[in-house]
Amino acid sequence: MMSAIKSLTRYGKGLAIGASVILASLSSSRAQETGDEFPWTLYTSAGWLDYEGDEAVDDSLVLLGSVGYDWTHWWTFEGGVILAPELKGQKYYNYDSGTKVLVNRLEEETGVDSTWGGGVFADALFHFTPWKRVDPFLSAGVGVMKYADDINGDNGWDATVRAGLGVMYHFNDEWALRLEYNNFVAGSAKQGDANTLISAGLCWTWGAHVPANYKVAGGPKDSDADGLFDAEEVALGTDPYHPDTDRDKLSDYDEVRTYKTDPLNPDTDFDGLQDGAEVFIHKTNPLNPDTDNGGVRDGHEVIEDNTNPLNPADDLILITLNIQFDYDKAIIKPEYFAQLDLVAEKMLIRYPGSTARIEGHADKLKGSKEKYNMDLSKRRAQAVVDYLVKSHKVDPKALTAHGYGFSRPKALNDPILGNEVNRRVEVYIRKADQQPAAATAPAR
Repeated sequence: MMSAIKSLTRYGKGLAIGASVILASLSSSRAQETGDEFPWTLYTSAGWLDYEGDEAVDDSLVLLGSVGYDWTHWWTFEGGVILAPELKGQKYYNYDSGTKVLVNRLEEETGVDSTWGGGVFADALFHFTPWKRVDPFLSAGVGVMKYADDINGDNGWDATVRAGLGVMYHFNDEWALRLEYNNFVAGSAKQGDANTLISAGLCWTWGAHVPANYKVAGGPKDSDADGLFDAEEVALGTDPYHPDTDRDKLSDYDEVRTYKTDPLNPDTDFDGLQDGAEVFIHKTNPLNPDTDNGGVRDGHEVIEDNTNPLNPADDLILITLNIQFDYDKAIIKPEYFAQLDLVAEKMLIRYPGSTARIEGHADKLKGSKEKYNMDLSKRRAQAVVDYLVKSHKVDPKALTAHGYGFSRPKALNDPILGNEVNRRVEVYIRKADQQPAAATAPAR
């Protein structure tokens, strides 16, 4: 056993160093992105283990099982077990006696004609196209095997260093087919052998579920009485048992037939107001984010500005800053100063007495953390405030900084890449004549 441990140490030393470098480089990236919503997977498979020709045992069927954890969307770490339920002896012809004699190498070395073995392993997987239907990957790891009989002069222990490649085909969010090829060095400290393993099996993602597949039998049926037949709802992707699938106070029928909005998105035009509120309360257009075309989205007028989304004359002045910050930084680079100088010019020269609300926004990637992005977007908005105060002497009382993270998108986020449209800093300038009237002092 001690010899096997020394062998594992020898073969795994380089891999361990590489793994520690990888983990160190990944530690900072996990602040914003930590992997899949359902990171745990169970994998079971069967494979064919091809031993090197001079080993005591012949090629054999093996069974494998493992548990994986998605550290990020690129990296998965997994640990598992391997079982070789029956290993027959490898045979060869011996001509030493002058005649052709078939010899069982395992029986020759151990006195038995078959044995069995099992072991454990730990691998790291790098995905090239994470969360895509076809997901190729590379793998590397270490392991150890223990055989029932001493087939290698090391009390039956074999240390292994593994490397391989494979591909996963995702049928849906829950199930995937996995094919894998591994090549590994195995053996004692005295002798190493190059073996290969080809395996195939199924992966199950713990917590993910396949959406219900509704089927309609008989004549046309409207289970939720929303005006759409169940068969239509199945085709649209809406819930045939709930009249308002996206819970925006506008029925699926009204969204599809009357207003042409998206019954799966409560805010079709991404203006910050739900479709039902636009139709029934504010009388705005749920398909146009700026109903009065005054320059500010309906939701911002209603929620933040207290202006009329149907009157373009009272819209604030919106300036969207195209500032690219370094990762996890809130430092404005000199090439973006000209944009900020324009904001100062409008506030100090063109609209003296104005105030400005600076808002930071982020896009949402799968695994992005809400509080982290709220804090980061607030810091970036504050960086704009600090520049205007220090470089142009804008009154700090006239400026406020706010961070919204990814809570107020302008467009749909891609689950992997996000959407650069949503990564923005917006400045809303309120002119002096738009300031709230000062409270009138009570008469004496």
